[in-house]
Amino acid sequence: MAPHSTDVARNLALAVIASSTAPLLLLDGDLTLVAASKSFCRSFQVDPAGIAGRALHELGSGEWAVPQLMALLKATAAGYAEVDGYEIDLNRAGREGRRLVLNAKKLDYGSPDDIRLLVSVSDVTEARIAEKLKDEMLKEKAVLLQELQHRVANSLQIIASVLLQSARKVQSDETRSHLHDAHQRVMSVAALQQQLAASKVGDVELRPYFIALCASIGASMIRDHAQLALDVNVDDSVTKADVSVSLGLIVTELVINALKHAFPGDRGGKIKVDYQSHGPNWVLSVTDNGIGMPADAVGAKPGLGTNIVQALTAQLQATVQIADAKPGTAVTVAHTQISAVRNSATADRAL
Repeated sequence: MAPHSTDVARNLALAVIASSTAPLLLLDGDLTLVAASKSFCRSFQVDPAGIAGRALHELGSGEWAVPQLMALLKATAAGYAEVDGYEIDLNRAGREGRRLVLNAKKLDYGSPDDIRLLVSVSDVTEARIAEKLKDEMLKEKAVLLQELQHRVANSLQIIASVLLQSARKVQSDETRSHLHDAHQRVMSVAALQQQLAASKVGDVELRPYFIALCASIGASMIRDHAQLALDVNVDDSVTKADVSVSLGLIVTELVINALKHAFPGDRGGKIKVDYQSHGPNWVLSVTDNGIGMPADAVGAKPGLGTNIVQALTAQLQATVQIADAKPGTAVTVAHTQISAVRNSATADRAL
């Protein structure tokens, strides 16, 4: 390239750097300033006059003389390293400290004896402050959520305890039965709350949830576990909290119904809760090997449990079917991608 062309190219490069809207520095191999953009001078209150020829560590009041930065820039000039996203704190007397991100590249322009480093500087002070505030807010939110979960758990336990105590005091068998049912419904919500409290993403693992739920129901309603067994078979399904609430309440109603009606007297047997999913489709079933459906079940006026199951099934856009398990009864709630709630007459079985 002719000397004239070289001067033109150098002047063009310096003009580009000077006019850049980003804070830029052009250094030689000794970390002496060749040029600085107007944006750099304006951002860091540096007089652009006479900036060329000054050592980087002498810039300003010497605040750029960060030993580790100097070492990295020298290594970059020697071709041993690159400065990529290096963060420093720029501390200046009488001014607010700034957090900076630096990138430095050794320019390859066919002149190995004339080393040039292009250094870009980004001020991320506000961004780091915002990140810190966000982290603090998230921590505070986590503490508040944990406190809320403890209070909800305590409240549910208190409500369940009051219902159970009330059931022991009343004389009416029907009222006692209603209070026991209400107690189990509260306990099913408490079991879900425990699963949600242990979850970090708000999703619920159904296996431990159903196991805990059925254990709670069995503990309060099965007197002899050698006579009546409650088995839970659930795959590795994970579902959203709102769906798990409905599923848990359905399980509660169906299991309570089986315990109350399928094994009269001292009859023994087994209740099996099963849940399996395949993609968006799932099937929940509660099967017992008890006495089966009464002959007058069809057409009977639905009870509270029936209404709850039907409402929750409709909410889940699922269908419910009741079948003779020979012996016993099988209630199946199924969800498919194309689903509709069937108001089957058999769904009116007294639960």
